[in-house]
Amino acid sequence: MSSSPKEIELKLEVPPQAQETLRKSPAPKGFTASRAVTKTLQSIYFDTADQALRRARISLRVRKVGQSWVQTAKIGTGVIGGMSSAVEAEHPVDGRAIDLTVIEDPQVLRHLVETINGAALAETFETLIKRTTRVLTAEDGSRIEVAFDVGDIKAGERSAPLAEVELELLEGASGNLYAAAQGLLEDTPFHFSPYSKAERGFRLAGGESSGADAPSLARKVELTASESVEHAFRSVLRSCLEQIAHNRMAVLTSDDPEGPHQLRVGLRRLRSAFRLFRPVLNPLTFRPLDASARTLAGKVGELRDLDVLASEIVAPLSDHAPQNLSLDPLLKHLTKTRVNCRNELIDYLQSTEINAFLFSLAAYTEGRGWLDAENFDQTTLLAAPISAFAREAQNKQWRKVAKHGSGIEEMSVPERHEMRKALKKLRYGIEFFGSLYPKAEVKPFLKRMKKLQDIFGYLNDVAMAEKLLDLPSAKGASASDTSLAMGFAIGWHEAQATQMWRHAKDYWTETKGAPKFWR
Repeated sequence: MSSSPKEIELKLEVPPQAQETLRKSPAPKGFTASRAVTKTLQSIYFDTADQALRRARISLRVRKVGQSWVQTAKIGTGVIGGMSSAVEAEHPVDGRAIDLTVIEDPQVLRHLVETINGAALAETFETLIKRTTRVLTAEDGSRIEVAFDVGDIKAGERSAPLAEVELELLEGASGNLYAAAQGLLEDTPFHFSPYSKAERGFRLAGGESSGADAPSLARKVELTASESVEHAFRSVLRSCLEQIAHNRMAVLTSDDPEGPHQLRVGLRRLRSAFRLFRPVLNPLTFRPLDASARTLAGKVGELRDLDVLASEIVAPLSDHAPQNLSLDPLLKHLTKTRVNCRNELIDYLQSTEINAFLFSLAAYTEGRGWLDAENFDQTTLLAAPISAFAREAQNKQWRKVAKHGSGIEEMSVPERHEMRKALKKLRYGIEFFGSLYPKAEVKPFLKRMKKLQDIFGYLNDVAMAEKLLDLPSAKGASASDTSLAMGFAIGWHEAQATQMWRHAKDYWTETKGAPKFWR
């Protein structure tokens, strides 16, 4: 066991223009703050030519503070949900060079020597930042150092700006990190940082994109059959949290329709995870998070529905409309309605309420918020291998899908919608647990599920076309043209749906008989 201390940090990216305000903000409620101290820090990071340290999740740097140099080795530099917990070994050195002989911890030294394996170390990149620190003290005595960092990362001719808030737990309960962050940021939008400074530097040096504000798909959940139910649930939650937090920022910084789509997917995945794992959870702690996710998903869904109406329901009909019918008035009306909807959503996404939801979800994820002190059987259930739990969870969801499908011949539009939702939840479960099974077995079934879901999704979009009638009434001379275009769009898609529904019934019959890989 290493004798070096373990550094527990919460890393947050914030807009550079927010840094000044945050630095001058008062101590968050429930905390007292020390006097602020500002320093300029120059850090030089080293690695071998083949990046052996990076691959081993090690960072090795020297940092100039004033006239002194400090060497730091961090073992385990990964960041998950903004949280990092690396083993850290710091020692004074004489200058801008690595000196492994000063490292006192024999395990850290041995790990470094084995990883470097005699290769030469060279400067890879550097950071130059202005850091303002304060120490926050909670009512229970917990102490947290808050660092406001603003500056640049430089790697050869490349450079990139850096604006972060880091909260390091000096002593006490880690839950205070989230409480302090929420109190500090209030309504300031943020990313849970996906990378350490070291990884940012490596990505910059290699010309790799950070994808900072681009809409993002969910990170794949990787599980092993012997892993516990609790560890698997945490991995699923981390994937959901990253997708939600990242795409919240994507919506705020870009008008790309994929942003609200992926944000809504992330929220739906989260809610599906709560339902799949409900047998082992404390209902009192996940229900408030589920309610917040439902509210946010509803607001995001309003914008997403308008995107679908415009791009998938109305716009594709331009080649099918009669010559005397123009869809332009309806598309312009949808665009105007969408602008108003997006502005309302942006206001909501920048609210204290959303920050509180994200920090609460992070604290729940990292602080084992699902534990129930009065449920004496819960520990046994959480410690069980995920393989058996996954099998039963997927069987249970399949039974729900099959129950809906048993009445497919007489299924009403609302019932089709319910089956579509059940299919989607099953697919999310397959994606959560898919790494437990051979890819060759999962892929064909998942492909079949996606096809069936797409058919039901189209039928749902057709039903949603009737939402055109719920739009605010168009004003002026184009009002009648807008109404005519609405009627045409609804009628055209309803005719297509009749044909598509025959495929849905046939495809369901085939899917029902397909082998279930999890059994």
